[in-house]
Formats: sequence, structure tokens, C-alpha cells
Amino acid sequence: MNYRTHIVSSLSEIGQAAWDGLLARQEDANPFLSYAFLHALHESGSAAPETGWQPQYLALYDGDALAAALPLYVKGHSYGEYVFDWAWADAYQRHGLEYYPKLLAAVPFTPVAGPRLLAVDDAARAALIEVLKATQRATEVSSTHILFPPEEHARQLQEAGFLLRSGVQFHWLNPGYANFEEFLATLEQKKRKNIRAERRKVREAGVTLRRVRGFDITDTDWKLFNRCYRHTYAAHYSTPYLNLDFFRRIGETMPENILLVIAEREGRPIASSLVIHSEDTLYGRYWGELEHVPCLHFEAAYYQPLEFCIEQGIKTFEGGAQGEHKMARGFLPTRTWSAHWLAHPSFADAIERFLEREAGGIDDYMDELNERNPFRASV
Repeated sequence: MNYRTHIVSSLSEIGQAAWDGLLARQEDANPFLSYAFLHALHESGSAAPETGWQPQYLALYDGDALAAALPLYVKGHSYGEYVFDWAWADAYQRHGLEYYPKLLAAVPFTPVAGPRLLAVDDAARAALIEVLKATQRATEVSSTHILFPPEEHARQLQEAGFLLRSGVQFHWLNPGYANFEEFLATLEQKKRKNIRAERRKVREAGVTLRRVRGFDITDTDWKLFNRCYRHTYAAHYSTPYLNLDFFRRIGETMPENILLVIAEREGRPIASSLVIHSEDTLYGRYWGELEHVPCLHFEAAYYQPLEFCIEQGIKTFEGGAQGEHKMARGFLPTRTWSAHWLAHPSFADAIERFLEREAGGIDDYMDELNERNPFRASV
């Protein structure tokens, strides 16, 4: 291992050119791993020490060149992760042990699969795993959790002593639809009828929608979206993770990856959804409303982005965490992965047994979902 190892508390210590240059060499990289997105989370205070996200990025250098890196955080809670370990934390507490702090490798608040072990080659990736193992031992944390890595990297972590956990998301695939009606024609009749009815309800309520690309989003649009976003969190008695500063920052630094859908009635904006996209994948992210209109959420957060995917030739729409209701709208189940290391031997053994049982349940769940395929049998 002829690498220099740095542990950095800010991405600015690595620099945008070095970080994005390394990211460009990864398969399945996405906009959420970009310097612009991660730095906006940190600098806006959304994912910062004050909110329980202490950046502790690992960086390996070969001479002056960045050879490997891992987006790593010291966490004092389990909010904003989407791979749930609250029961593990509760079990630690009931046995008089501290579960927090823990180490977490993830994109904050973002259940999107992608590389976490960023490396120029296999040797650098193997070295990064060894540095991670040494770091978790040296810091005496209870555990380390790597969320939503690709399966290949998850298997490498398993070989290094991590426990694997799988989950399910729902993704829509575009084989090259000419328009939305062509997509609808592939669905079962009941699914087609329901989607058309939902869209009709929104039109009959007098709601119109417009899609705004990132370069055309104004500060007034960002203020509106932030109001919608915060209002919806408040309606559910919850606290939003993100703030207006974060939205402004990504609007300035990565506009090519942003689409805003704005819903209006009688000339007044009443709801909005924000999606992030690359050339081949669109990611459903954030939604909010100031006035409730039946089915408007489906229109703004699903059907408008689906139409955008078809128009732009985008191949995949990742719908985010959970949500069997997405299947009725043409999304299919996809397996996700996470990797976990626990320092306490007895708890590691207990959680390994739990994960073995859970994996069987996930397999059965995937089989059940696939039997409920929403597409016509001939498709």
C-alpha cells in the first residue's frame, strides 16, 4: 500500500477537479456523488456537524494524484439514511452499550445506488477498504455502514468481513417509447384506466403544469419550491432535511442535472416537484404542495417526469425509497445493497443471523412483486 492517506473534514481539502476527476472514472456514477451536490449539502448546513453529519472523508493519494476516496461521515443518529437500523441502536441501548457514534458511507438523504468506494483501479479500491477497516478500529465506533453500493462492491466488502443487507426499490425502464400513450399501451387495462383517471382529475381541478429546466429556474422558483417542500414536511409533523441555501447552490452549480415541475391553478403556484437527472437516468427526489389537489402528487412527481424521460430518451427513472404504489405506474422492483460491520462480536453474530432471515424475506417479497407485474402479458 504505497498510498498517502488523508482524512478530510471538507471536500474543499480534496478540491473539485480531483474529486470529479476520480468520479468520472467510476462506472454507474451519478450526479449525487458530484462535488457540486455533496459540497452544497455541507456548505448549506444540511449535512453538517451541527445536524449530526460530521464529514470524515477518506482520501488515498498516489503521489499528488487522488487514487481513491470514500464519502464517510461520523453519525450521531440514523436519520436521513433509508436503510433502517433503529432496532439495532435500540438493542445496544437496552444492553447498556452505545451505538452512536457510528461511521456511515453514503450520500446524505439520498437513497440512490452508486459507487461509494471510488478508486482508479482494483488495487486502489482494495487499499481503500483496508484503510476503512483500520479507521473503524482506530476510532472505536460501534459500527460502519455503507449504503447503496453496487452489488460488485458490496461483495468486495463482504469478503473483507462486512455483512450484506438487501432491500427493494422501484425503477421505471424506457425501451424507447415514442410518447406517453405508447407507454400506457404496455400496461394492463386497469392500470391504464387508473392513470388516465388520475391525470384527468388534475386537469378538471383547473391545474396546469410546466416543466422548468435548471438553467431557466429563477430565484422566485426556488423560493416557491422551498415553501412547498417545507409546507409538506410541516403537514406531516416532520422537519425538512434541506434548506433554501442548498437548493440555490445546486441550481447554480449543477443546473444541467435539474428539472423543476411547477403546478399552478388560476395563475397561482400551488405545488412543485424537483428531480435530478443525468443523460440516461432520472431520479425522483423532492415534492411539496401548498394546496391539496387529489392525484396532483402523481402528476407532478411521476407522470410529468415520465414524459420528460420519454422526450429526452432517458432510459431509467429511479423512484426513490419504498413505495409499492409505484408498480401500478409501471415501475418494477429492483434489489439494492448495503454493507455493515459491527465491532461487538456478540451483536455482530446476532445481526448476521437476523440478516440471514431478512434476506429470505426479501427474496420472497421480490418473487411476490414480480408476480404482480403491471405490464400486459404480451409485453
